[in-house]
Formats: sequence, C-alpha cells, structure tokens
Amino acid sequence: MLQIWALDGIGEITPGTDLVTVIADAAVSPALEDGDILVVTSKIVSKAEGRIIRADDREDAITAETVRVVASRTSESGHTTRIVESRLGIVAAAAGVDASNTPDGTVLLLPVDPDASARALAAGLRARLGVEVGVIVSDTLGRAWREGQTDAAIGAGGVRVFEDLRGQTDAEGRPLVVTMPCVADELASATDLVKGKAARRPVAVVRGRADLVGGLDLPGARSIVRPGDRDMFRLGADEAWAEGFAAGEASAGSSTRD
Repeated sequence: MLQIWALDGIGEITPGTDLVTVIADAAVSPALEDGDILVVTSKIVSKAEGRIIRADDREDAITAETVRVVASRTSESGHTTRIVESRLGIVAAAAGVDASNTPDGTVLLLPVDPDASARALAAGLRARLGVEVGVIVSDTLGRAWREGQTDAAIGAGGVRVFEDLRGQTDAEGRPLVVTMPCVADELASATDLVKGKAARRPVAVVRGRADLVGGLDLPGARSIVRPGDRDMFRLGADEAWAEGFAAGEASAGSSTRD
C-alpha cells in the first residue's frame, strides 16, 4: 500500500538552516522507517543554500543561468517569457528562477547541484535517524503540449529514478520494449497533492516503495534529462522555422555566388 503525507511544523528556512535537523525534528509522528522516500521542495533547499537574489536582478539571473534559449514569446502586455535550458540541463521557463513563496523583493535560483543536495540530505538523515531513506528534490515545471504545471524531480539521492520494465510482459503477455516509467517524477507530482503550493508544507513522505531506495551512488535526477543528441524538440516551433529559413537563405546565397 502506498502512503503519502506532508510534514507539519517546518518554519521559514533561511540561509544556513540545517535541513537535516529541521526535517528530522518534523518527522516524528509517524517516525521514518527504512524504505521511506522524502520529497523536498527545491525552494527550501535553495533558501538553506543561500540561493537568494534581489528581485530586480531576475532577468540578469535568468540570463546567467541559461545555456540555450529554446523559445521566447512576448505577450501583448510586453512581458517576455523565455523557455531555456539551464546549466542543470533542465528545460524550463525562466531557468527555474522563481518569485513565489520568497521574501518580499527577492527571487530564488535553483540549487547549485540538486543531486548533491539530495544525497547530502539522505546521508544526513540516515546517519541521524538510523534508517535508510531516499530523498527527491522537486520543482514545479510546465509540460510541452499540455496546460498547467506538475512537480518533477530535479535532484535525487539514494532513490532509483526509473523503474525499468523493459523485458517484462504486459497483462496480455506481450513484451514491454520501451516501458521505463520515471518514478521519481511520478512521486514528486503525487506528493504535491498533499504539500500544496500555499500550505507551507514543503516536505512529504512516501511509504510503500522501499524497492526504489538504495545506495547513495545511484544515478541522480540529472540522468532524467534527455541528452541533446536525442532531443527531438530542441527549439520552439517559431525558432525552428526561423533557423531553417535562415539556413535556406544562406544556402541560396551561396548557390547564387557559385
């Protein structure tokens, strides 16, 4: 049976806060057990790591965190939304620079290394509580082709992020060839149902998937990001058209000169 609950009693997190202590003190009823998975909202990790900047530096911060612009759209009001690949490899709006649930006049950057943050939390909780737990660091992301947002895993420590079903058979006895659910994303999204966006409950516990918990050397959430050579949607539609048109113009100009 799968159980999911949010931890109460976690107050405001500030730079330097010991998240291991905060989470351990909150996870008392029920106490954590071997095989539990904690899903921690990236915002409190960023706050504890001091990833806070002034709000008027937001656009510069987005640029600094960006390695590639995927798409850019300017609304009738003049606001420009940038979908970019960040230095973490994640494709998201504004490189994950976020102004929600932050102190007035500030915005948050994503953790420097969410996988390292997740592993440190998992290691700390294992040592402090004597139980083998896993940790997922989650963030809210939009989805191509679909409205709305869901939470997804951007960091993982001691958790198998994929459940590899390839080689098994479905209910009709047919072989599963490409089936590999991203269980880290599924758990991150499920826990958001109990954490909520405005309830100040940034950590949730998943019990019932101990099969996913393992060593701290397991691949992290960075392994979820599809490599560029397999990215079929590298650019937004308008950007891809413009790039193709420019390439065609350059080719035509070269042929004319020849």
